[in-house]
Amino acid sequence: MEPWEIINSRNEGPWAVKTALGWCVNGPVSRCQDKQSDGAEGQSFSVNRISVLSIEDMLMRHYEADFPERRCEDKSEPSQHDKQFMHTVTTSAHLTDGHYTIKLPLKEDSVKMPCNRGIAEQRLNSLKRKFNRNADFFQEYNSFMNNILEKGYATRVPDEQLSRSDGRVWFIPHHGVYHPKKKKLRVVFDCAATYQGVSLNDRLLQGPDLTNTLIGVLLRFRQEPVALMADIESMFYQVRVPDEDADLLRFLWWPGGNLNKPVEEYRMCVHLFGATSSPSCASYALRRTAQGAAATTSPEAAETVLKNFYVDDCLKSVATEEEAVHLVKELTELCASGGFHLTKWVSNSRALLCSIPGDERAAEVKDLDLQQDELPVERALGVQWCTSSDSFKFKIQLPDKPCTRRGILSVVSSVYDPMGFLAPLLLPVKLILRNLCKNKRGWDEEISEKPQRTWKKWLADLDKLSELSVSRCFKSSSFGVTKVAQIHHFSDASQDGYGVVSYLLLTNEQEQKHVCFLMGKSRVAPLKQVTIPRMELTAAMVSVKVDRMLKEELQVPLTHSIFWTDSTTVLRYIENDALRFKTFVANRVSFIREATTRAQWKYVNTSQNPADQASRGLKIESFMSSDNWFQGPSFLSEPDHWPEQPEQSTYLSESDEEVKTSAAVSCTNPVVDNTDPVNQLVEHYSSWYRLKKATAWILRLKEILQHLSEKRKELVKAVKESEHDTEKHKAMVEEQMNTCKKNLEKKMLTVEELSRAEMELIKYSQRQTYAEEIKVLQKGNKNVKRTSSIFKLDPYLQDGVLRVGGRLNRSAMPEEAKHPFLLSKQHRVA
Repeated sequence: MEPWEIINSRNEGPWAVKTALGWCVNGPVSRCQDKQSDGAEGQSFSVNRISVLSIEDMLMRHYEADFPERRCEDKSEPSQHDKQFMHTVTTSAHLTDGHYTIKLPLKEDSVKMPCNRGIAEQRLNSLKRKFNRNADFFQEYNSFMNNILEKGYATRVPDEQLSRSDGRVWFIPHHGVYHPKKKKLRVVFDCAATYQGVSLNDRLLQGPDLTNTLIGVLLRFRQEPVALMADIESMFYQVRVPDEDADLLRFLWWPGGNLNKPVEEYRMCVHLFGATSSPSCASYALRRTAQGAAATTSPEAAETVLKNFYVDDCLKSVATEEEAVHLVKELTELCASGGFHLTKWVSNSRALLCSIPGDERAAEVKDLDLQQDELPVERALGVQWCTSSDSFKFKIQLPDKPCTRRGILSVVSSVYDPMGFLAPLLLPVKLILRNLCKNKRGWDEEISEKPQRTWKKWLADLDKLSELSVSRCFKSSSFGVTKVAQIHHFSDASQDGYGVVSYLLLTNEQEQKHVCFLMGKSRVAPLKQVTIPRMELTAAMVSVKVDRMLKEELQVPLTHSIFWTDSTTVLRYIENDALRFKTFVANRVSFIREATTRAQWKYVNTSQNPADQASRGLKIESFMSSDNWFQGPSFLSEPDHWPEQPEQSTYLSESDEEVKTSAAVSCTNPVVDNTDPVNQLVEHYSSWYRLKKATAWILRLKEILQHLSEKRKELVKAVKESEHDTEKHKAMVEEQMNTCKKNLEKKMLTVEELSRAEMELIKYSQRQTYAEEIKVLQKGNKNVKRTSSIFKLDPYLQDGVLRVGGRLNRSAMPEEAKHPFLLSKQHRVA
C-alpha cells in the first residue's frame, strides 16, 4: 500500500492515492445522512477515474484535431483486422423482416468466454441501491428497459437455454447516462467491463471507419439555399444480431421492473450502444441499404445516404423547395427499406415542414404554427443553426473553472468550432496555455496576474458573440446556379502562431461573383524557436493540405485553386529550381511543388491578408467589427483588380540560411597510377568482400598460370631428351591439362584463399602509400624517419607487411589486436 502518487482533496472532499493495486479513494463521501429527516437528499460526491500522466498527450491530440486536413493525406491501407471485419459483415449481412442482420465481428469465431454472471449481479445490486435513493431515476430507467423489450430489441432468455455452457455466454453490466444537453436518460451497456482480464470489446473487431468526415458533411450542408436535417431513430438497434451470437449480449433485469422479484436473464437481439463494433456495423448496413436501393430510387437520394450522413444524422441542402419535398419522401422510403426510420425533421423551409407529418418533425417544431411562429435554433452536428434566419449563431455557455492551467484548458476545449469561424478569437487563449507550458507551471497552480487579467477579460467578452451571425449557405437564394467555383487560400505566420483561411469564389451564369467563408485555422507557434520564413512556409504547406481536403469534400465545379501569401521569401523558395535547401525547407517545398503549380501562388500585401488575423489573434471587439475575416478581401470578386505581383526572381542569395552551402575540401591523396590494372580493379568495386573475392580468383589464376609455365619448361626439356617417344609426350601433356582443368573447376573459394587475397590487397595499399618507410625498414633500420606520418606508431615489417609496434608487445592480447596493419585513410582500400 505504499503511495506512489496523491491527488489532494478539494473543499474537504475525498482524496486519491495511487498504489500498486491501483487508485484508492479516501475521505468523506458525505457529511450527513443519505436521507435527512425532511426527506432532502444528502450531499454526494462523484469520483471520476482520470489519468494525470496522459494529460499532456491529450492536449497534443486536442491541438492535432484542429487540423483535420491530415485525414486527406495518403490514405492508409486497411489492416488485417479491417479486412477480417469486412469479410464477416459482407458474408453475414442479409435482410430479414425489413432489417439487416449482421454477425458480431469476433476476432476468433471459436471464442470461449468465462462465466461473469457474478460481476453483472454486483453491478446490478449497486444500481438497485441507486434506484432506492432516486425514484425518478428508476422510473426513467425502467421505462427505457420496457421500451426495448416491447420493441423487440431485447428478449428474455428461454428456460432451455439458461444452462448453456459452451463458452458463448457473456453478461453485460449496464448503467444510465444523462445527455448533458437533452437531459434524457440513455441506458449504456458496458461492453468494456472486464472479468479475468477479458471483455467483450476485446473480442470484437472495431472495423474500418465508414463514417463521413464531420467537416465534409457540414461543408455540403452549406452548398444550397434549402437545408433539411433529420435523425435515424435508434440507429444501432435497427441492425439485428443472429440468434447464435445473442447469448454474448445477455444482461440481468427484474421482470416487469419489480425490484422485489428475483432477477432474470435477458439478451439483446440488436447491436449495442457501447460495443466497439456497433458504429461500423450500423454504417455498413446503412450504406448497404443505399447500394441495394440504387436501382429503385434516384441517384441523389442514394448519394445523400452515402455522403450526407454523419453516423445517424442527415444534413442535406438542395436548390429548391420542390426538390426538398421530393427528396424527403425518397429518403424516408429508401432508409425504411433497410429498417431505418428517419424522423425529427428540421428545415429552414416552411413549405417543406408543412409537407412532413407533425409526429415526424423535431420536438421544437412539432407544435409550431408554421405560418406565423418563428422557427427555432437547432444544433447541426453541434453547431448552432438558426433556421429562421438560416445562419449559424454562437451562444457559448462555458463551465465555471478555476484560473489554472487545467481550468483554462477545460474551458477552451469546450468551445466547439469545427469550421474555424472563431480561430482568431481562440488564438490568444491558446497562447496563454503555451506560455504556461513553456514556464512549466503546474496543472493546478494559479496563474500570475497578467495572464489572469487577459483570461478574465476574454471570458467576460464572450457574451458579445451572441450578436455574431454567419450565413449557413454559401450563396443567396437569388444567386442561381453556380457555373464555376474557385477556392482561395490565404496563409500567414507571426512570432505567436500561424494560420490559414479559405474562401469560395462563386460565379453564376450571369457572370456575377460571390465570396463566402469556407474554413479558418490557427495554431500557436511551437515552444522551440522557429524562424519566421520557416513558419510562413509551414503555413503555406498547411494551406495546400486544406485545399486537398476541401476539394475532396465539396461537390461544386472547382477550377484550380489560388494560394496567397505575404512572404516573398516563400514565393522564392517555391519558384527556385537551382539551389538546394536544408531538409526542413526542402521537404515542404517538395510537398508544395508536387501538389500545386508555381502559377497558383500569388503575393498579397499584409494589410489585405485575412490570415494575418489568424496568426496574431484578435480581441473580441476587433473580431466583431472585422469584415475582412468572414467576407474576405474585397479584391477577390474583381479579378482585374487583384494585387500587382512583384517581379519574382528565382535567384536566392547563397547567404540565405536555408540554402545548403557547398564546402570545398582539399586533401592530399597518394599518387595513384590510374593506368595500373590493380588500381583499376580496386576502384571498380565498392564492396570490400567482393573485391577480396575478385582478387582471390585472380590469385588462383595466377597460381595456375605459374604452375603451367613451370611444367611447360619441364615438358620442353623432356621432349628434347626423348624426341622419338611421342606417346610419353602426349601423356605428359594430358596430365598437365587435367591438373589445370581440376583447379579451374573448383567452384568455391577457400578461407585461406580469401585471407591471402586480403593480405595482398593490404600489401598493395602499403606499397603505394608507405613505399619510403618500407624501403627504410627493409634495409635493416629499426625506425622510420622522424618526418614520416607514421613515426609515432613505431612501425615494423613482418612478412612484408607494415604493422604497429609499441609496448603492447608484452600484453596478453591476440596478435592482430596488439599489432594491427597500417593503412592510409586516404587510400581506396581503407
